[in-house]
Amino acid sequence: MSGSKGRSYLPHPLSDPLVELLAERLTAFAQPLRIQLIDHLDHRGEASVQELADGLGATQQNVSKHLGVLRRAGVVARRRDGVYVRYRLVDPDALPLLEEAAVGVARQLRRSSFVAATGRPLGS
Repeated sequence: MSGSKGRSYLPHPLSDPLVELLAERLTAFAQPLRIQLIDHLDHRGEASVQELADGLGATQQNVSKHLGVLRRAGVVARRRDGVYVRYRLVDPDALPLLEEAAVGVARQLRRSSFVAATGRPLGS
């Protein structure tokens, strides 16, 4: 089992059920506000919908909708605190997944910048 860097944790070929689970998991992260919510909860800890909406400049309704997606995906959990519902990050793999994606994006941007500046692929 080797990937492009000689290591992979995925079985090959990928089974249909695994592909479905991966797609479902990645869909939970596939919206900018959801990524911001994960980041905000990581740095701030628990927060109410209103605190998140205020901190991100979004509407309460929109934040609530996206927290619901993240909750159903098991990324965040909620608890009642009087009249408020407070959310927290509960998936320990959420941030490493986003960090790895950010590293990949940074690599891609470096390659694109190099190609734009030189007209040649990076490493040539």
